Amino acid sequence: MRRGRLGAWAAVGLGAVYLLAPLIATFEFSLRMRRGAYSFDAFRAVFASGKFHQAFLYSTVLALVTIVVAAAIVVPTACFVRLRLPRLAGIVEFITLLPLVIPAIVLVFGYIRLYGSSSVLPLTSTSLGADALLMFGYVGLGLPYMYRAVDTALQAIDARTLTEAAESQGAGPLTILIEVMLPNIRAGVLSGAFLTFAIVIGEFTMASLLDRSAFGPYLQLIGASRAYEPAALAIIAFALTWACLGLIQLVGGAPPAAARR
Repeated sequence: MRRGRLGAWAAVGLGAVYLLAPLIATFEFSLRMRRGAYSFDAFRAVFASGKFHQAFLYSTVLALVTIVVAAAIVVPTACFVRLRLPRLAGIVEFITLLPLVIPAIVLVFGYIRLYGSSSVLPLTSTSLGADALLMFGYVGLGLPYMYRAVDTALQAIDARTLTEAAESQGAGPLTILIEVMLPNIRAGVLSGAFLTFAIVIGEFTMASLLDRSAFGPYLQLIGASRAYEPAALAIIAFALTWACLGLIQLVGGAPPAAARR
């Protein structure tokens, strides 16, 4: 028993060192911008940059729009498949997992080919069209995480009984979806939303090839021309990702309102 516990703690310790040592080294390097002393000058330089605010605001707004569109697609689909077409659950799950096996660079080249300036629908020729194309690309990238989170939340509740009870009271499909299902799968939807937000904030390939001023290309641009600011940006991006994961834990641990009652 003691040997097993010591082995487990040793594995946890080695994993922590492997993960935290590079992070600590990056943070320590980001504090060396002022010669001969530790300071937060690199972080101040990053936050004072107008391009940082522009890129971060662009990616944040795009992430929020992506989350809304992804939830509007995934939640009704997952509910309909689970309640009406359970035999198609495996096929739908396979389709939602395709973005994990198709590289983002393949997807974005396909988008450029289909919606380039010489196509019937030239979305890339306008700024709004390129933004919409990038947003739908991010919806595809976040689809596996959003669908799995929502489907897992649906498995944790008795969706069929809740639907039948609502229908017996005269509720329509839209009312059932918004007032019955959504409150009970809130934790799953928010978990998928935070994961999607983390993906959009750090994504580089699609935004770069579509020439969008997103946070990912900004990280690469700063990394190619500066020394200390990229380390500070890496720490900021890491903090954002872990903040999203912390919110997932916080939200995911809260039971649905119906379960509390």
